[in-house]
Amino acid sequence: MTDQTAGDSGTRDDSSPEPEADIAEGTDTFEYVDDAEPSRTNGTAAASDSTVDPDTATDAGAADRAVVYDLAPDCTRADVETGEYYHAEVNGVVEYGVFVDVSDAVSGLVHESNLQDEYGVGDRLVVRLEEIRENGDIAFDDAAPTDYRTEIREHEPNITRIRGLEPATNVTIEGEVVQAKQTGGPTIFAVSDASGIVSCAAFEEAGVRAYPDVSVGDLVRVEGDVETREDALQIEVDSMTPLSGDREAAARERLESSIEERAEPSDVAPLVEWTAFEPIHDDLRDLARLLRRTVLEGRPIRVRHHADGDGMCAAIPVQHALENFVQTVHEDLDAPRHLFKRLPSKAPYYEMEDVTRDLNFALDGQARHGQKLPFLLMLDNGSTEEDVPAYENLAHYDIPIAAVDHHHPDPEAVEPLLDAHVNPYLYDEDYRITTGMMCVELARLIDPTFDGELDHVPAVAGLSDRSKAETMTDYLELADAAGYDRDDVLDIGEALDYAAHWLRYSEGKTLVNDVLNVGCEDSDRHERLVQFLSERAERDVDRQLSALEGHVEHERLASEAHLYRVDLDEYAHRFTYPAPGKTTGELHDTKVKETGDPVITVGYGPDFAVLRSDGVRLDIPRMVTELNEELPEAGVSGGGHLVVGSIKFVKGRREEVIESLVEKMADAEIDEALSSATVLEE
Repeated sequence: MTDQTAGDSGTRDDSSPEPEADIAEGTDTFEYVDDAEPSRTNGTAAASDSTVDPDTATDAGAADRAVVYDLAPDCTRADVETGEYYHAEVNGVVEYGVFVDVSDAVSGLVHESNLQDEYGVGDRLVVRLEEIRENGDIAFDDAAPTDYRTEIREHEPNITRIRGLEPATNVTIEGEVVQAKQTGGPTIFAVSDASGIVSCAAFEEAGVRAYPDVSVGDLVRVEGDVETREDALQIEVDSMTPLSGDREAAARERLESSIEERAEPSDVAPLVEWTAFEPIHDDLRDLARLLRRTVLEGRPIRVRHHADGDGMCAAIPVQHALENFVQTVHEDLDAPRHLFKRLPSKAPYYEMEDVTRDLNFALDGQARHGQKLPFLLMLDNGSTEEDVPAYENLAHYDIPIAAVDHHHPDPEAVEPLLDAHVNPYLYDEDYRITTGMMCVELARLIDPTFDGELDHVPAVAGLSDRSKAETMTDYLELADAAGYDRDDVLDIGEALDYAAHWLRYSEGKTLVNDVLNVGCEDSDRHERLVQFLSERAERDVDRQLSALEGHVEHERLASEAHLYRVDLDEYAHRFTYPAPGKTTGELHDTKVKETGDPVITVGYGPDFAVLRSDGVRLDIPRMVTELNEELPEAGVSGGGHLVVGSIKFVKGRREEVIESLVEKMADAEIDEALSSATVLEE
């Protein structure tokens, strides 16, 4: 133990042995019935004026004896009273007296004028509490009764909910440690009780881990003073005690019940009535519950989404909702920034490059900041067999994963690795229900306080992803009522796509929020930004289509569908907007408008091909499977919807892959109900 300054009421690191019985009898010596040998005894007696409860006495005579309390290690100032006697241990000797501990959190000074004997560090004695001063300092007297009995006093404080903590108060909280971060000064523990999460600062010495036996996941009782640090509430820890046994079991049960109750999403009806959407909405409700629980448990969330208009329309509302909810749970105003991360994925699946970056980031956060490993949420991506290797990599670290996607899924491959999977194909629906449409509803379930701010987003998602859903008219009417006509919606989609292209792997939070007008603080800036970006996008698309003119091959298939092919590597502008996928889509839309007939468009490069169809049931995922069977050496991979997709292959096998692909397209069924074009019936 270290010497303390005058008036210090610091914390000690050990505690005296506890008696085996609740009541131990003694005279003027410090005795324990478990035969623990005190360092020294105090032979000077003092009268006792403490009140004794006769009901606790072991015999009629015991009620007449003074009571000396042996405090449990976690007892605080709330458990002591002026005039009572306590077993104490010397933790420091100074010229003007000795400092003593009566529990881990209660210490004080016996002034030299009140000492009856000489003491050294580790000596035990009986003291009487004389005064608790306004500044919290405690004064004791060396005054053992001539005849006393010992009672053990357990600490049973009033537990305060984290939500609603007030500065300048002394509180006791119970909860789960969800983060343990060592700084150059104190150790910062984040503790959750389901009502909220608060940082608890415990100091041993600069840069030294306080309470080294306390780990993330432990249930603890924390007592301390609530203070404000950098505009956030923080508890300055007087004591932190891990719960165990029945007490831990009861606390765990209470915590679990509270988390389940608060994780429950609100009853929010979808923005439009849509029978096909009803079973999907139930799945989204389950996912909202899981995500809210993740926040309440203090686990970070990492979102990966497709870097296009629909992917942005999916990710931004969910980000906004989760950050809002994180802020209601955490007392730290910076918590959303530390606990939520969104990043786009260029590929139509979760690449090993992306998962390696994510895993490295997560492990670094765990090592440096004591965080739990994150929950991964895949949006507009993550449903195919190509995602499996990345998921398997995360499985080594038990990282939970959920996917919300509208691409054709491989449920048998991915669902054993997912904690939740929402996809319209699982209910015999298809890509018409876009991920953006689903995620607007997910966001509203997570945070029901949205008031019209998301009403235009499903329409933007639908037009961006060429949805022909029967409810597109309803979504466009909803957007119009919110102040966005059809042209506005199209422009926002184009601006999002343009911004996503140049952002590449960056989040671009403020820029994307301003374009979509979700979380945007300046509506005039939104309008100017959308106009600027959409005009630039239109200019660059026109430039790209002009470059392709004269190089597009055309043939009429036996099915009477038009097939257009173009070598993008040879004839398109490279490394600029629009990228190959967008270029193929724009070319395809142009040909659909020109012909009014079923159209297939293929834009290809050295080792890839982008596919679009209108009025033709291509079933791209099935074609990929067949190509792999027929040309195993070509290494074909990819997928998508029935009418939109992309594939990759070995460069040297391009001719065989493209020719085989064209043969399959020629045999594809005509289905005028299927479309990838942006043309919507007015």
